[in-house]
Amino acid sequence: MAQGTLSTPSALARMPERAPGSALTADLRAVRIVWRRELLRFLRNRLRLITSFVQPVLFLLVLGTGMASLVASSGGVNFKTFIFPGILAMTVLFTALFSAISIVWDREFGFLREMLVAPVRRWAIVLGKCCGGTTTAVIQGAVMLLLAGLVGVPYAPFLFLTLLGEMILLAFALTAFGVLVASRMSQIESFQAVIQFLVMPMFFLSGAIFPPSGLPEWLAVLTKLDPLSYAVDPMRRAVFAHVHTSAALAARLNAGVTWAGWRVPVPLELGLVAVGAIAVLVLAVWQFNKAE
Repeated sequence: MAQGTLSTPSALARMPERAPGSALTADLRAVRIVWRRELLRFLRNRLRLITSFVQPVLFLLVLGTGMASLVASSGGVNFKTFIFPGILAMTVLFTALFSAISIVWDREFGFLREMLVAPVRRWAIVLGKCCGGTTTAVIQGAVMLLLAGLVGVPYAPFLFLTLLGEMILLAFALTAFGVLVASRMSQIESFQAVIQFLVMPMFFLSGAIFPPSGLPEWLAVLTKLDPLSYAVDPMRRAVFAHVHTSAALAARLNAGVTWAGWRVPVPLELGLVAVGAIAVLVLAVWQFNKAE
């Protein structure tokens, strides 16, 4: 098979019938084909590459600067430093969820049917889509990391590796959720409406742009119920571990997610995100197995 055919849906359909014992090899190859197709689609769309950074940059530099003039900077921490982890999560959130729109697009143009009739198990298609969406979201998140110095976040290798690892986990969970939603949609407009309905509440309730401490009870409860909160908080803890500030200010701005006064530790938060990722991935595979 020519290398160029790996980026097309028909490459899956042209795969030969599997011999006994070769099922896993064929499935893993299908994962690679779908992942590569998603990545090539992303890299070749230069307009998408550029415009996808506009909203996060506006939030970080414009909103952050405007709010900084209202929120007194103390302890050496600027408001833009505080919202930087939330903006990273925002970048991953938008890119990962909307990457699943390719499934609806493929369904409308008949490409999805080609993939579904290919001699591979459907979990391979779902996993390939999730890996592709995760890769594109992390690429955009990594580019946003380059702006760290502009908002008072140090260019520390260990910090960047920590943030990248957390973004990978978050991106995979969100992409799997997007695939689950897209698997039940037949029109692009419907998918966009549902995702827009979910994205903004998830972002604003996650504590991305305000501290989770001192909130009204009803808002504090919604923040705890927002899955994105358990990804934003580990990112903010990592940033504050590398920013010099007073203990009092850190306690106010980096209070974290608490359950009945107990601060949820980072391993448990990331564990919850991982469990959620596995759950929605299983549901997405189950939904694809039902698809005709």
